[in-house]
Amino acid sequence: MRKITTYKEFSKKLTFKMRIRTLIRDQIVTVLSLPRKIPTTINWIRFPYYHHIFDDELFSFESQLKYFSNYGDFISIDDAVDMMNSNQPIDGRYFCITFDDGFKNCITNVMPIFLKFKVPVSFYIPTKYIDSHAEKNAELSQLHPDKKIQLYFDDIEFLSWKDCQQIVDAGMNIGSHTVNHVTLSSLSATGSEWELSESKKIIEEKLNIECKHFCAPVGIPDRDFITERDPKIAEECGYSSFLTTRRGSNDRLSQAMFIERDHTLANWSTSQLRYFFSQ
Repeated sequence: MRKITTYKEFSKKLTFKMRIRTLIRDQIVTVLSLPRKIPTTINWIRFPYYHHIFDDELFSFESQLKYFSNYGDFISIDDAVDMMNSNQPIDGRYFCITFDDGFKNCITNVMPIFLKFKVPVSFYIPTKYIDSHAEKNAELSQLHPDKKIQLYFDDIEFLSWKDCQQIVDAGMNIGSHTVNHVTLSSLSATGSEWELSESKKIIEEKLNIECKHFCAPVGIPDRDFITERDPKIAEECGYSSFLTTRRGSNDRLSQAMFIERDHTLANWSTSQLRYFFSQ
């Protein structure tokens, strides 16, 4: 089966209702963004996160990186965590970019751009789906809450372990996104601990690295993971960070075991970026 490689192909699988809702939402956000601006008088770390960069999103994604660079510097997840764990105030404005789910275009499209611009990035992988086949993609699609992503999981390719090794060799980070891409809140404490510890073990054995960073699948606090339980389990498993999908700016009072991130699409306009990153 031919794999989806462009956003145009992907969008054809969206229902009419999804297309209309997206169009209306984009128009509303554009209007609301007019009086907004990304703050430049306070210090912060923002975590834009993506899932894919399709072949026809390359130019817009490069434009986004250039836009971000007008407002802050790019740093690695290790540097971001060090800043957040420091007793010192964050001095400056920073972007730490991450990717979830481990799609193949992370290496075919994403890596060349980050190497070109010398931007560090962190990829979070569900270990079961690395080197996966179509039947595993179908399983994962049922676990993913985003109906848009469910529509094309059968047609999208995942990274291989060889790809992951190339990412590590290039100086980028590979972190855990559990084994099965399961919401931790659906598991017992024992089940959550297994997902975190087993995925960490697999990554470390496959890539001969220390897996220090964890990203919760779906990641909405107290819906997809238990705030008072799962970050503590992650720390006990040896992780130094726990990433969520709650939007927000991280400052010196933020915690590395509860990092807020901003879901971002590569085809968004600057007005959309301004709206979401001004909050």
